[in-house]
Amino acid sequence: MECELPELKADDVLTRTEYTVISGGTERACILGMNNTSRNFPMSLGYCGVGHVEKIGCGVTGLSAGDRVLVYHGNHAKYNITPFSDVTKVENTGISSLEAAFVIIASMGLGGVRKLELEIGESAMVMGQGLLGIFATQFLRASGANPVIAADLNPERRSLALRLGADYAFDPADKEFVDKVRAVTKGRGVNATVEVTGVSAALSQALDCASWMGRISLLGCTRVSEHPIDFYTQVHKPGIKLIGAHNFVRPKYESYPHHWTHHDDCRAILDMLERKRIEVMPVVSRIVRPETAKEIYDQLCDDEDFPMGTVFDWRSV
Repeated sequence: MECELPELKADDVLTRTEYTVISGGTERACILGMNNTSRNFPMSLGYCGVGHVEKIGCGVTGLSAGDRVLVYHGNHAKYNITPFSDVTKVENTGISSLEAAFVIIASMGLGGVRKLELEIGESAMVMGQGLLGIFATQFLRASGANPVIAADLNPERRSLALRLGADYAFDPADKEFVDKVRAVTKGRGVNATVEVTGVSAALSQALDCASWMGRISLLGCTRVSEHPIDFYTQVHKPGIKLIGAHNFVRPKYESYPHHWTHHDDCRAILDMLERKRIEVMPVVSRIVRPETAKEIYDQLCDDEDFPMGTVFDWRSV
């Protein structure tokens, strides 16, 4: 679909896109009109991409035409106009644009980890090994968690988690799941968990696996609360701390311990990628042309095993 680009406002940045990444969980929920989505159709999808600055508004400083940038809240489109506040300059020359395209999604996983206030040597678990989860697993490893436990229904994702830093990877559908988690934590349970699935049954499992006074960051969007939680026995009595970790809950201007700004987290991830502390390329499942979008989104809605690292390539459009 073609459309006219509006005039730039003073704080706007016009970017030409190289790559955008599909955020499967969020975009599927939006298409299907699930709970806690806008249901405002037609809608433009996408929020994670990389490109180059074409033009800046008269009030924008620190950017010039040609600069490579991350574009937050940019759509799956050849061109995007976004506020300067949603653009992060990529100054790392040792990173490909394909790698950089995943940084915004990775920053959400990092935010969920930061809010746990993890200490070196604490046990940690990630429920769900989609895009946010696989990056959260890597950040927990980098933060000194021991052991790092990954949970996912998909055996391929469990294998990837083990490759990228998890010490153990378990199937939450296994009747012995909780027992296995407790066994590898020497009976103490998990100190810090990132719940990424947004499935209320997974939260219940995370609570059953938690240590006394454990912490769970709620990174996934729980859109349907179909599974009951016994708050007295699962939360109140063991002193579990549940932490809302929506990506919008961030300081806007200055970072402070365990709560970094969006831009600071993105810059930190870019530096980690350049120094090979974390990896993106094993997460890339396929690169597709934008012209195939209808088929791609049909698959997203119909296939529970949709390839999580699906990227649109806009360079030749």
